[in-house]
Amino acid sequence: MQGEVLHYDEAQGFGFITGADGNRYTFAREDLRRDTVIAKGAVVEFLPASGQARDVFSIRAQAAGQATAAPAASAAPPKPAAASAAPQHFGRLADDGAVHDSGLPGYFWRGVTRNYINFAERARRKEFWAYCLFWTVSFILVGLVGALADQTIGNFNDGNGPIVMVGVWGLFVLATFLPWLGLIVRRLHDIGLTGWLVLLILVPTFGTLAIIVFGLIPTQGQENQWGPVPQGVRV
Repeated sequence: MQGEVLHYDEAQGFGFITGADGNRYTFAREDLRRDTVIAKGAVVEFLPASGQARDVFSIRAQAAGQATAAPAASAAPPKPAAASAAPQHFGRLADDGAVHDSGLPGYFWRGVTRNYINFAERARRKEFWAYCLFWTVSFILVGLVGALADQTIGNFNDGNGPIVMVGVWGLFVLATFLPWLGLIVRRLHDIGLTGWLVLLILVPTFGTLAIIVFGLIPTQGQENQWGPVPQGVRV
């Protein structure tokens, strides 16, 4: 797949690529082909694999190498510069579509699908609170379905309690646990903090309050080591 390098930190050996499919991929120094030089804005080819870019190499560098290997005295006249196809831009302009901003329900849907185990990018405040809202709504609806099931099979009349409701609630929380962690980590990245602060949720009360505060802090208005400013944020 073809793409464009959004960010690469040589010191940390880590970066991001926006692919031709509109998705963002992470890559590390060890994913680069031998002797490949990568810089922001470089057009590259890579193999996508679960959000990771593998076997990354620069298209321009390859084209330059092929031109050097060509015979010096060629009978055919060189093609005019205007005839060469300009590389397609897969950067922020391509990033401004519905893939990243499809309304409040879309943020929750992507959180439990595409971003299920995404701990590498950034999440703006809108994404964080939209996910919170629709997670809460879903939690209530799942509980109502469980309560209706308990009522139908007579658990309330038999004195067994809301067994089904508690069970489906537990399954829902387990199913959405990793997306919650990923969302908090990406929110921390968005305000320029390390994702390891997510461990504060292990501290009763204080951890919950800290996460709420992190969710209220405005987006860092510049590209950082976790990627560019999220689409739709005014800086």
